[in-house]
Amino acid sequence: MKQAWLLYALTGISVILLAGCAQDEHADLRAFMAQAGAGGQQALEPLPPVQVQEIFSYDAAEQPDPFRPRTLKASKSGGAFQPDLNRPRQPLEQFPLDGLRMVGTLNKGGQTYALIRTPENTLYRIRRGEYMGQNFGLVVAISDTGLELRETVQDGAGDWTETKATLALQE
Repeated sequence: MKQAWLLYALTGISVILLAGCAQDEHADLRAFMAQAGAGGQQALEPLPPVQVQEIFSYDAAEQPDPFRPRTLKASKSGGAFQPDLNRPRQPLEQFPLDGLRMVGTLNKGGQTYALIRTPENTLYRIRRGEYMGQNFGLVVAISDTGLELRETVQDGAGDWTETKATLALQE
């Protein structure tokens, strides 16, 4: 019986020793990998819908040739607002209207003048009846807040038409 008890004791000790050797020594690493991989994949946003582009069909019979330059021909009647093309140009007619700035007004001898600054930073004094801008802009009124122009432009048919434009006072 003494031998049986010794056999049972040795078997128990060997089972305990084997159980100690069987423990996973990388359990902490496996736990970290499981935790890190759990939130790694995020949901992707869906792709935007494909927009179908409208197909443009060019009908050459109804449209002008886009590769040939068009020239405007003045109509024989000329329209009611045809400008005088033979008059000498004034200095402010070489600049587009959106490049000119009204910076003030001046009253001298009962006449009101507008002070106009060009893109070249030159200051001009202009009064009612003078021209400015590249569209034959005739100054028709000057006030403390701006000036009013009557521009004469040529449309696609070659007729001259009148448009109104204003140039506000800028500080």
